Amino acid sequence: MRSRAATVALSLLFVAVVITPLSAHAQTHRPQLAPKPAQLVFVVTPTGNEARYRVREQLVGLDLPNDAVGVTKDVSGRIVVGRDGKILRDSSRIVVGVTSLKSYKTRRDGFVQKKTLETAKYPQVALVPTTFDGLTDPIPPGATKTFSVIGELTVHGVTHPTTWRVTAHADGSDVVGSAATIFTFKDFGLDQPRVPVLLSVADTIKL
Repeated sequence: MRSRAATVALSLLFVAVVITPLSAHAQTHRPQLAPKPAQLVFVVTPTGNEARYRVREQLVGLDLPNDAVGVTKDVSGRIVVGRDGKILRDSSRIVVGVTSLKSYKTRRDGFVQKKTLETAKYPQVALVPTTFDGLTDPIPPGATKTFSVIGELTVHGVTHPTTWRVTAHADGSDVVGSAATIFTFKDFGLDQPRVPVLLSVADTIKL
């Protein structure tokens, strides 16, 4: 049985989803009443994706706290959904290359790479999505749905369950969305940054 292919653009802070079904000529000799495909495969597109972290910090010499934001476009992977609408976890995995994370401060980037994430040893962050919560049917064209994706996130060699809040919109044959989750440094055994230019760093990390 032929599965239906799709492409998906995903990120960790904002997940952009693009779904493109197989073209008609690729499904020749199909009965008029075709059965549902055995699975749907959503593949991360090579462009248009972005993963971000966001942490509130208070720098020396500034009156107000600000958000430290790091960004990378190195996102790959896929999500496979079975005929029953459930995620096939053994075939689904989203990977982010964190060696290319950049913020607006080079010194911060160096600290995060060498001390916090130790990217020379742990160059990737991986999400294995396991369950949809609140999404039982495909999103109708032109409609927007909010739901959750539960998955296992691995950072710095430590795996921890996470829940992602997703908003997705169907635009013709495409679906575009965003997703976010929150966790603490302790959840993944990460050390909160301690440097002279920092008065404080919040324990909450947003992806």
